[in-house]
Amino acid sequence: MRKFTLSIACCLMIFTMTAQAQNDWMKTDRESAAKKLKARDAKDTIPKLWDKGLNLNININQGSLSNWAAGGDNFSFSLGSTVFAWANYKEGRREWSNVADLAYGYISTTSLGSRKSDDRIDLTTKYGYDIGRNWYVSGLVNLRTQFTDGYLYTDTSHTFSSTFFSPAYILVSPGFDYRPNKEFSLFLSPITARFVTVFNKYLSNQGAYGVDTGKTVKYEMGAYLSANYIKTIGKNIAYKGRLDLFSDYRHNPQNIDVFFTNALELKVNKYISALLTLDMIYDDDVKVFKNKDTGVMGPRLQIKQVIGVGFAAKF
Repeated sequence: MRKFTLSIACCLMIFTMTAQAQNDWMKTDRESAAKKLKARDAKDTIPKLWDKGLNLNININQGSLSNWAAGGDNFSFSLGSTVFAWANYKEGRREWSNVADLAYGYISTTSLGSRKSDDRIDLTTKYGYDIGRNWYVSGLVNLRTQFTDGYLYTDTSHTFSSTFFSPAYILVSPGFDYRPNKEFSLFLSPITARFVTVFNKYLSNQGAYGVDTGKTVKYEMGAYLSANYIKTIGKNIAYKGRLDLFSDYRHNPQNIDVFFTNALELKVNKYISALLTLDMIYDDDVKVFKNKDTGVMGPRLQIKQVIGVGFAAKF
């Protein structure tokens, strides 16, 4: 019996020693593998090819009055939303950037009725090849239009003036892109094709937006410049700006079309922010504005400014 007990004790001792040795070996192996992983050359890892994201802002305001001596509309409601999405690809000297800039606003009041306050579809795709010194040989395609019908309002009436793809501006532009850093880019093209579409029959029969009467597409050839700037000013303040200039070689090249958009976002916390946008457009072919002094219809500098506070999210 004593021999049997001694044998069992020896077996347990050998098993314990073997298990401890195995644990020590496994620990040493894991530490060695971790050191090798840390020491691995960065070139051996798979690079991140895509950078994708989305910024969403939604602002809602509502008010109502009942027996209010100071006066005002009995009811008011407004909704504003913006979406800025991007998907950028980079591998070696090749880069491909895609941006969608969307906005829509709606307002309803007792006295004015319902109407939109903002409406934008702006899609851009750009491919570039790095040739050194922050310069890229690039090609750009841009589409700019709107979602729903638009009207010009007076005190007593409103006039139908635009709708989806009436107008739409389509740019096809080969050129050079200068990007000294991630915040700024300047695209230059001496030869750019621009197509202005007016698919709505009522507007095309009026020759709206420069198209020939009864036609749906106007072709232009000219020079194009696009400057983009995105800057984080402070911990909770970000600015995004874009300036597009286009000169039509075939018709009044001295009258340069301008599209200038600005957005300033002030973050309150992770989900609340204030958004200020300011857009300015000048197009010599948009002759829908009446001069109050002469009564003559003609182009004008178009200005749109929106301020909103509401929900914000970044994905």
